[in-house]
Amino acid sequence: MSKEMRKVRTGTVVRTKSDKTTIVEMVWKQRHRLYRKQMRRVARFYVHDPLSQCQLGDIVRIQETRPISKTKRWRLLEILERHLVADVRPIELESDADVILAPEEETETEEIVDEAAAEEESEDDDTEDEDESQEESEEDEPEAADELEEEPTAEEEEEEEQE
Repeated sequence: MSKEMRKVRTGTVVRTKSDKTTIVEMVWKQRHRLYRKQMRRVARFYVHDPLSQCQLGDIVRIQETRPISKTKRWRLLEILERHLVADVRPIELESDADVILAPEEETETEEIVDEAAAEEESEDDDTEDEDESQEESEEDEPEAADELEEEPTAEEEEEEEQE
């Protein structure tokens, strides 16, 4: 097979546990001929990676080649894009879970109350004039409410007439 006729594919690394071998997955969508529904098609390639450069999630370009082993028929050309994966050990995850699950409700509520008080103080400084005008209008409102309470309602008038 000539080098010009060799197939070149782009895919994502899904497994790197074997020595000098990675599994690259190429996914595409194809429409069903009868039902016209999108189907997800997956092809997996066993790729020869002599330096074990690939990491999980990398996007790589591979090329068809002569049979290297029973299943390997592809070799790594280049790594197009590195996928950054957080390196976390299970012990670290457990310690983070303990911190999250620990009852710290009191400190959170105190912080919220402190923040609310600080916001009120900053608002009070900015709107002192507005507060004074609102206080004056609030003083007028109770007088109007007293006047309404002093007037007898229709039910009370009927009771007085019946007596």
